[in-house]
Amino acid sequence: MIKPTPNPPENPATSPYESFDSKKLHEAAERALDHHFAPPPNEKPKRKGKLFTVSPDIDTEALLANASEDLLSISAIAANLADDVDGTRRSLALALSRLADGVRLLVERALDHIDSPNPAEHRAKA
Repeated sequence: MIKPTPNPPENPATSPYESFDSKKLHEAAERALDHHFAPPPNEKPKRKGKLFTVSPDIDTEALLANASEDLLSISAIAANLADDVDGTRRSLALALSRLADGVRLLVERALDHIDSPNPAEHRAKA
């Protein structure tokens, strides 16, 4: 019977890969990995450690107005929770509601300062 493939080399110390440059093999492997695992070129790489981001082009007034609304929501949720619990949990929920109300007042004051550019008016309102 005729064998279609040649016999391996007689000397076992001889490798068929000795003629390849290891640097070229490494570069080829890196290209293959980049091809399969790198993000597409038009996709921005994902930021590490940031769950939420705020768009840098939003003006201060819009940021404060949204913060004020969020604080109002937090206060309402905590006050509603206080109606459903007793004892120290009720006290804690009411404290959170009042804390959110206080911070909301600070945000509202900051919004007032944005609306009136004259610092003397700020002192007169305070």
